Amino acid sequence: MIRKAIVASWMLLAGSVVAGEPFVIRIVDEHTQRGVPLVELKTTHNVRYYTDNSGLVAIDDPGLLGQDVFFFVQSHGYEFPKDGFGNRGKRFRVAAGKTAEVKLKRLNLAERLYRVTGADLYQHTLGAGKRAPIDKPRLNAQVVGCDGAQTALYGGTLFWTWGDTSRLSYPLGNFNGSAAVSRLPKQGGLDPAIGINLEYFENEDGFAQEIAPIAGEGPTWLTALVSVKDEKNQEHLVAAYNKIKPPLTVYERGLCEFDPKAERFNKLFAFEKTAALVPSGHAFRHPDAKGKWLYFGEAVPHLRLSDRYESLIDPRQYEPINSDVRFTNVATGKPVKHHHGAVAWSPYRKKWISIFTQEHGETSYLGEIYYAEADAPAGPWRKAVKIVTHDRYSFYNPKQHPYFSDGDGRYLYFEGTYSVMFSRNDDPTPLYDYNQLMYRLDLSDRRLRSMQD
Repeated sequence: MIRKAIVASWMLLAGSVVAGEPFVIRIVDEHTQRGVPLVELKTTHNVRYYTDNSGLVAIDDPGLLGQDVFFFVQSHGYEFPKDGFGNRGKRFRVAAGKTAEVKLKRLNLAERLYRVTGADLYQHTLGAGKRAPIDKPRLNAQVVGCDGAQTALYGGTLFWTWGDTSRLSYPLGNFNGSAAVSRLPKQGGLDPAIGINLEYFENEDGFAQEIAPIAGEGPTWLTALVSVKDEKNQEHLVAAYNKIKPPLTVYERGLCEFDPKAERFNKLFAFEKTAALVPSGHAFRHPDAKGKWLYFGEAVPHLRLSDRYESLIDPRQYEPINSDVRFTNVATGKPVKHHHGAVAWSPYRKKWISIFTQEHGETSYLGEIYYAEADAPAGPWRKAVKIVTHDRYSFYNPKQHPYFSDGDGRYLYFEGTYSVMFSRNDDPTPLYDYNQLMYRLDLSDRRLRSMQD
């Protein structure tokens, strides 16, 4: 009888713990007081939690509830102070229904805002009984991961494309690109500091459909996405495509155009295999005394053409841009080898700004992001400031979002692919890996003054 009573009491106690509200830890940026996503909290027996887009972790583990638990705290570009034994973390009484807050010092110049793509963007927010600010916080179009983003203003909305896209139901997903649209902030869309409501183009099974099924073996990767008008003022959404074969060899390049009725990109033509000048990277516009120009490039532009559809589909009108580029880290004086990036005009700085990934970075091969500015698109590009770092993790294909900057453009928004690939790290971050992270840079930050010295 005594044993049965003990077992019954234990079951009741266990049931009450499981049924109770979770213990919630909120991690905030000590400067902005915003929640910080992608912060790891790890117990002394290696149970790991990662903050969601609200900076929350909701703990309902019966083995932890009611206990004093020490959590190691770490995050790319953020820091928690060491204790007397050199441990960076804090002990909490994990009590159901209670909350705690941890403030982190931000080392990055840019502030990490949220994860744009993937599953369970607000996992812990919902687990804590709170509302998420976006419409589909759990799973959107069955997408759990995707490669680099391209965007263009088209048809009154913001049109998005991504590369290879992973799904929940099988290891092989969509290798011909996926796409979505979203409303701009001034047209009913969310404040970009809060999040983005993506409306994917979907198959009948609910997974993101192949947006560019260009004929030929292997994946289709889209680049140089741009909306451009023809002589009759008709709008066209055009992208360059690459057909890929193992290991990562491009065997065909060409242009394709979006058909809004079929909701897919159709091939226009393939470039000559020997073509040296092909649109790639990201597009931006710049008028001068000679006309209105459309530029293409990565960290710096490499070609331009007249800003009209007829010029885009005629490679004979492409003009090479010989950018004057020798990036140097202003803090160390060392040269910075640039990888992919994007250029845009800053009305706040009154400069052309390049946001790019460093190749062969110090903490990761492709994990460190730099800021540079110039008086003209072609440069000269010289001084560069590191604004984001990822420790043994990649963050590649950064894309600026100038249409998200409000007012005088003080805040610069950019995103990139957070991925374990190319990092020599065999420990991918749950939920976050192979997805897009959004950052914001305050262009009034005094640490950018070195650009003007």
